[in-house]
Amino acid sequence: RVWVHVDIKHMMAFIEQEANEKAEEIDAKAEEEFNIEKGRLVQTQRLKIMEYYEKKEKQIEQQKKIQMSNLMNQARLKVLKARDDMISELLNEARQRLANLAKDPAKYSGLLDGLVLQGFYQLLEPKVTVRCRKQDVQLVQVSNLLICVCVRVCESVLIVNYKYCNTSLSGIELYNADGKIKVSNTLESRLDLMAQQMMPEVRVALFGANPNRKFMD
Repeated sequence: RVWVHVDIKHMMAFIEQEANEKAEEIDAKAEEEFNIEKGRLVQTQRLKIMEYYEKKEKQIEQQKKIQMSNLMNQARLKVLKARDDMISELLNEARQRLANLAKDPAKYSGLLDGLVLQGFYQLLEPKVTVRCRKQDVQLVQVSNLLICVCVRVCESVLIVNYKYCNTSLSGIELYNADGKIKVSNTLESRLDLMAQQMMPEVRVALFGANPNRKFMD
């Protein structure tokens, strides 16, 4: 009986030891798997955080580029507007000088002669209507150049209307008999035509050549 009792105790001690070792092995494996999984999760979250901030950084950089582009466009528009304002001031000054020229009878009479002559040569019609300012009717009628042009260019010239449609503009307008062909030789129209033709040269003279312009015609 004593022997049996000792044998059972040894067996129980062996089983308990084996169980403890197995438990320790399970604990160690579980700890290892836990550490692996924890490392994997940490690495995954770390990558996610890095991706998040990289994305945010790109968004911020893109926003900076957009804001910079908007600021540059606004600055460019302000420069263009300032240039247009300067050109408008020059044209207004030229208009004022033309208005002053129209107040000088001697100079204005000679100018009207040239405008009438050019208008007749442009129309080359046997009957022409000349429209002018009311105060310019006498200058147009008594112009020796007008009489000369009537004889040389046209068989006959019929001036049927001296009331100009816009009395604020100096110069003349000429029409053929049915009014379908018009030559505008007002000082305003001549200034606009000259400004349109010379605008590229004016811009270069005022602001320098445009480095982005590839073609000069």
